[in-house]
Amino acid sequence: MSYKFLLDIALILISTKILGLITKRFQMPQVVGALLAGLILGPAVLNVLQETEFLTQLSELGVIVIMFTAGMGTDIKELKNSGKAGFLVALCGVLVPLIMGAGLAYFFNRGEFAHPGNVLLQNIFIGVILTATSVSITVETLKEMGKLSTKVGNTILAAALIDDVLGLVALTIITSLAGAQVSIWIVLLKIVAFFVLAILVGWLACKFLNWYSDRVKRDLHRFPILAFVLCLLMAYCAEHFFGVADIIGAFSAGLVIANTSKAKYIESKFNSLSYLLLTPIFFASVGIKVVLPKMDVTIILFTVLLIIVAVLSKLIGCGLGAKICGFSNLNCVQIGVGMVCRGEVALIVSNKGIAMGLMPEAFLGPVILTVVVATILTPILLKLAFKPGSKEYTELQESPLVESYEEMEQLDYMEETLLDAHHQMKDKNSKN
Repeated sequence: MSYKFLLDIALILISTKILGLITKRFQMPQVVGALLAGLILGPAVLNVLQETEFLTQLSELGVIVIMFTAGMGTDIKELKNSGKAGFLVALCGVLVPLIMGAGLAYFFNRGEFAHPGNVLLQNIFIGVILTATSVSITVETLKEMGKLSTKVGNTILAAALIDDVLGLVALTIITSLAGAQVSIWIVLLKIVAFFVLAILVGWLACKFLNWYSDRVKRDLHRFPILAFVLCLLMAYCAEHFFGVADIIGAFSAGLVIANTSKAKYIESKFNSLSYLLLTPIFFASVGIKVVLPKMDVTIILFTVLLIIVAVLSKLIGCGLGAKICGFSNLNCVQIGVGMVCRGEVALIVSNKGIAMGLMPEAFLGPVILTVVVATILTPILLKLAFKPGSKEYTELQESPLVESYEEMEQLDYMEETLLDAHHQMKDKNSKN
């Protein structure tokens, strides 16, 4: 058994913290520093760290916890109010990248890069790749800036969740047209079934946890464990049985916990876990996965234009959807920027497209670079979008993940002490 994973984790934790502090000093989100740490130490630059199955699985757990805590910190009423806006933002944020991506591919998917098969489907497939939004980095940036629970933050969350579903439907349609044995109706049925199950399980879990909390007065550490079990089970079921992203299952579990009496206490425990280990590893792993391929002049031009289209299409599409819903111009920009980030979904879809003959292998390099640039740009653009002096701006707060584990432990200890004192007083009064 190799113990190199211990060294890898140590390097990730120290490098993400150092670069996070450096980026914070330059008034940028610390998320950018964590991303750069993985990029610098990974194969793209120094090649000190390589992608391993352990780091991949740990980073996946990291993104699940990020979305779980996002769900716990979400105002349910505000999220419901953002439902209509979220749908329009997501719909426009899928259609515009789809059209612009297909239009760009039309000019490059020819000549030496021409691929056997249906050219129209191949061009549309490039657009499908650009529809995917990776909300986890946006969520962490908004949390760090104290903006996640705002109207804009909730609209981005709602839109991102709907975007995942619409993107899955678009991918299913295009692959079925290309000959894959995939039924769009089965996919839609699975999506509906998951949300029905999530509502039912959520209602039962919420009832149980509230009932259990009324009977357990002292051993509060049981509740984070029960909450984590619910999170992992819903994430697993979403991905394994229904073909829905595991982060949607985790976010749904977070919404359930948000409606329990111990929500704040549970959230504080997960903030510690996330800050200490999982969040740095997740963001660093994004950079570690980057392997830059060799490209000629034409592919470099395609890469530059693809990055521009990737950013502008989400900015225009999601901003347009927000404008239709009555958001201010600045809010439209903030929502559009928040949806710019792409992630591993785009890479998975790209590999699927290559295997099915829907995308030339030469286009994989541009897609990888687009994901990297969009990932790094998103937190920077978000910081600029929430600029000082605007009506929507409030002074940036410290990250809920706190500056140190010791501070969080002190808060937890104080909370437990106060709760114990409260229960003791309550027992004393009941005896009297």
